[in-house]
Amino acid sequence: MAQVYAVALGSNRRTIHGAPRATLRAACARLGGLIAMSPVLDTAPLGPSSRRFANAALLVESDEPPPAFLARLKAIERALGRRPGRRWGARPIDLDIILWSGGVWRDPILTIPHARFRERDFVLRPLAAIAPGWRDPETGRTIRQLLARVRRRR
Repeated sequence: MAQVYAVALGSNRRTIHGAPRATLRAACARLGGLIAMSPVLDTAPLGPSSRRFANAALLVESDEPPPAFLARLKAIERALGRRPGRRWGARPIDLDIILWSGGVWRDPILTIPHARFRERDFVLRPLAAIAPGWRDPETGRTIRQLLARVRRRR
């Protein structure tokens, strides 16, 4: 049965595909099942990296259950040059499952909704552009409402 996944993308290093924005487009092309893609935003890094990020969000349809979909995202990351390394450092690509149409998923490898998405403007802003009414299954708030809360805190 087809599910819809909300996926956050980020990149702040060049790859064989070029600049970070081009790398995001390459990741989209490899994913397939694309329903919608947000505009790409230029955002400040969190943590020690000094390079700005290109961030976007996707809605993707897939028949895969969450663990299989995550495995496919990780394979795409590896194919685009992602290697294990320093947390929050510069990276060629980062693909995270934020939400899925099945609601909540928890196992030792994967938690959906993404644990920190409610406080991250660089995730909520692109997601609000393509799925403003999607409700967080844990809080009941829409993406638009979550984004407004993050902006008020600033």
